[in-house]
Amino acid sequence: MCGICGVINLDLQKPVDPADLVNMTCTLRHRGPDDEGFYVEGPVGLGHRRLAIIDLATGKQPIANEDGTIWIVCNGEIYNYKELRHNLIKAGHLFSSASDTEVALHAYEMYGPDCVNLLNGMFALAIWDWGRRRLLLARDRAGIKPLYYARASGVFLFGSELKAILQHPAIERRLDITALQQYLSLEYVPTPRTIFMGINKLAPGHTLILEPPGDRLATRSYWDMSLYRSEDPGDKRVADYVAEFQDTFLEVIRQELTADVPVGVLLSGGMDSSAVAAHAIKLASKRVQSFTVAFEDSSFDESIYARQAARYLGTEHFEITLTPDKMLELVPRLADFLDEPLGDSSFIPTFLLSQFTRQQVKVALGGDGGDELFAGYSTLQAHQLMSYYQKLIPKWLREHLASRIIDYLPVTFNNLSLDFKLRRFLLGQSFAPLIRHHRWLGSFTARQVHHLLRSEWLSRENEVENLISYHGGQSGAREMLNQVLYCDMKLYLEGDILPKVDRASMANSLEVRVPFLNYRLLEFAGRLPLQFKLHGLTRKYLLRLAFKDILPPAIFHRSKKGFNMPVAKWLTGPLRPLAEDLFSETRLKRGGLFNAKYVHTLLAEHLSRRQDHRKLLWTLLVFELWREKWLGS
Repeated sequence: MCGICGVINLDLQKPVDPADLVNMTCTLRHRGPDDEGFYVEGPVGLGHRRLAIIDLATGKQPIANEDGTIWIVCNGEIYNYKELRHNLIKAGHLFSSASDTEVALHAYEMYGPDCVNLLNGMFALAIWDWGRRRLLLARDRAGIKPLYYARASGVFLFGSELKAILQHPAIERRLDITALQQYLSLEYVPTPRTIFMGINKLAPGHTLILEPPGDRLATRSYWDMSLYRSEDPGDKRVADYVAEFQDTFLEVIRQELTADVPVGVLLSGGMDSSAVAAHAIKLASKRVQSFTVAFEDSSFDESIYARQAARYLGTEHFEITLTPDKMLELVPRLADFLDEPLGDSSFIPTFLLSQFTRQQVKVALGGDGGDELFAGYSTLQAHQLMSYYQKLIPKWLREHLASRIIDYLPVTFNNLSLDFKLRRFLLGQSFAPLIRHHRWLGSFTARQVHHLLRSEWLSRENEVENLISYHGGQSGAREMLNQVLYCDMKLYLEGDILPKVDRASMANSLEVRVPFLNYRLLEFAGRLPLQFKLHGLTRKYLLRLAFKDILPPAIFHRSKKGFNMPVAKWLTGPLRPLAEDLFSETRLKRGGLFNAKYVHTLLAEHLSRRQDHRKLLWTLLVFELWREKWLGS
């Protein structure tokens, strides 16, 4: 696991300034504290920070081929590198290291840009080919590892994080107002935009080829989720799919345990992370270490389930209790770790869990991705319930009932309280299913954004709804719930969950691997019939069948709380001074973006418990912290 960056002068006669490359690379030190490496030759500069996981002795990057005509830097892991290496050696390739990165280099040498089709892993890589005057960027299929790029003032820049690109003197920091509106609605900026004009994210499963001189640039999709295949299931029984999944999952865990350092497991006590731990125990040569967090607030705490799973499975279990003081002291520092705003409050416990885990191991397996692939979110049940609700109750009565119920519901600030869930459910009834899904998950509605932004920044187009509709169409699926799952992959997973885990873990120099997003499981989930994911109102139906004999019964019957923190309560208590300061008329006027009167109304309604605006206020608070650090006025 590493951080990568690079500079290509589009005028090949102009040399790269090594100082610029060093400055860019230094911003990524947290991603790779073990070593650094540079390659600078004429108009090309490649930088690398290393977190040594595989081939500790000779895995230094950048790496060149036999004659020094092709160079690579890579962030991530290639899990099938040993098999590929064997085949490449048979074909006559010579290796100078035992690293997986060099395997990717020689695969490119043999197959060109199509080499990415052979790689099973989580990766973001860059290859410079002197013979063809070509730069290749590539990102793994699910988007586990990030990769940003920009063209500015005659240079092409790329990096594992925005902060590396922002360090280059050619970059001007300009806020992308469309991206801001997307952030306010979704709590993240979806690919391909970033919060800055002129800087983009490379989409998952894509390559980018740049061929200077000039700025000829082409991106290409080499893989996409194909959920439409699940709508023609054939005659296979659920038992056949269960058996295939069990074999595939065990092999995936075997691959992802590959490391020359100890590997642990992040154990939430949920089905997915518990199953990862159970299979790791089967395959590991030493006792598996597991890590979890406990919360003092019982409505947020799930540690009892993690302890039950650890005892049942026999892991060496480590637990840290997150007190309000530990979490609150991190809030003002959020922008230090998030060079793009991310309104998911679970970043904070994820960061502290990563910090705690890094004290024992360098690598940890997590359970992320299982909900998106196998229909684990309660919102999918809510879509089913909404269809019943809309069929049984006439529209005029629904609209009358909704407003009356919402007005009379008490406001409590517990985690996923009944009043919170019921409000979200009823507020979603007027939207089409795809839009409704993201309204349930997101923050500001289009109407609220209209009230929030000052008039000069308002757009006539609803870019968020356009984007969601676009992905729904791209899915190729006929079933509405398949379209929802596809959008979750392209938006929520790639824009929120994976960046949250990547930034929180890499800020602490911890590599987190996500077995559920292994290429083999992505392919399996793509053709698994929908009814074996969501069976009636039973979520993750196939996983429940596959894991029933290896996990304790309590794991299957528990309610899902999510990995949140008590933002609603804190905004009326310890976070109130910070919120009032950030949302003061003076600071909002200096920022020049938001209607101060509307913001003050939101805060006053929340403080008086007339409304629960936790998501709106947290989304704004994170943005204002980010703006003051990365953008200024």
